[in-house]
Amino acid sequence: MKSIELFAGAGGLALGLGLAGFEHDAVIEFDKWACDTIRENKASRFPLVKDWDVFEEDVRTFDFTGFVNRIDLVSGGPPCQPFSLGGKHRGHGDHRDMFPAAVQVVRTLAPKAFLFENVRGITRTAFANYFQYIILQLGYPEVTRKSDEEWPGHLARLERHKTSGKVNGLTYNVVARVLNAADHGVPQQRERVFIVGFRSDLKKEWSFPKETHQLDSLIHDQWVTGEYWERHGVPRRERPAMLPRFTERFLKMSQLSFSYVKKLKPWLTVRDALRGLPEPAGREIHGGFHNHVYQPGARVYPGHTGSPLDLPAKALKAGDHGVPGGENMMVMPDGSVRYFTVRESARLQTFPDGFKFHGSWSETMRQLGNAVPVALAQKIAASIATQLLLEEESALKRSLS
Repeated sequence: MKSIELFAGAGGLALGLGLAGFEHDAVIEFDKWACDTIRENKASRFPLVKDWDVFEEDVRTFDFTGFVNRIDLVSGGPPCQPFSLGGKHRGHGDHRDMFPAAVQVVRTLAPKAFLFENVRGITRTAFANYFQYIILQLGYPEVTRKSDEEWPGHLARLERHKTSGKVNGLTYNVVARVLNAADHGVPQQRERVFIVGFRSDLKKEWSFPKETHQLDSLIHDQWVTGEYWERHGVPRRERPAMLPRFTERFLKMSQLSFSYVKKLKPWLTVRDALRGLPEPAGREIHGGFHNHVYQPGARVYPGHTGSPLDLPAKALKAGDHGVPGGENMMVMPDGSVRYFTVRESARLQTFPDGFKFHGSWSETMRQLGNAVPVALAQKIAASIATQLLLEEESALKRSLS
């Protein structure tokens, strides 16, 4: 199955798609540092990256004509700053809004399916109408905006088109959902919106993969059976107290005799993610791990208290001007804090240990803060791939009959 990756960043989404069986005909990214990360891994023959064709270019100026009628899936994470809680919230008025470019690519290539990711902030009330506008554009990419038309006018015309029941031309059945990565086996509480569309002529029935992990199972393993602490070799005298905010939840679970808890796996924690990593040192390669260098200067301040060791990490953030002070750090067992190393952050984003990051600490942390967790990308992409392979099988049977 052939794909094209837009706004690739350091390659988290693209890696996940590769693990799900997609072959990237083009990987496009405007940022030099992110491209250097991919190129460095390509040069070292990292298995998932070695065959990628990487283009350091603006998606809006890239020539897609050679890829028409060749692509099964278009994917990417359009820049999220226009909709991020940490940004300036300009939305459609921000020049970094790349959803119009994404729609243009879908219109040009007419892939069988597409997968886009963005921050949860795009679903907020302030952007609700524009979010619906994005969904409708992706559903009807050939109903284009007129040169003298503002986006609300185009939205109204798309609404009329949809309610008219017209199905001629290129159309997609589009669904969107906010997913918490922790619910899907990623050691990070990272909520992002994913948008998936299948070309209407394929007549596919699809829904997002079910959650596989939950907080209640983690609480059970920590405070009922103690399996979590035993697995990590933490003696009773060194186990921290249960966080007060979980007390009520624990009591409710105990009243139900914990009978429902083990239906899903426990959330993965920072401790789970970092298992086997040595404490960081001042060397680029430490203990056989790349990018595992200690970074001084971490401190706690109001609203930025770091990630507890025995919960999934808080969402890693990129920051417009370097690494946010208390966002990307961990709380040690003695209560002290330190920054996550690049390798530790890569673990939290489920990048393989052999994947190297290029640039300074702040630059590589920016790449990681913008990335899609590889494991979550793989899970969603595998579900999409299943439908596309079924379609190929059906098409083959029709051609032989």
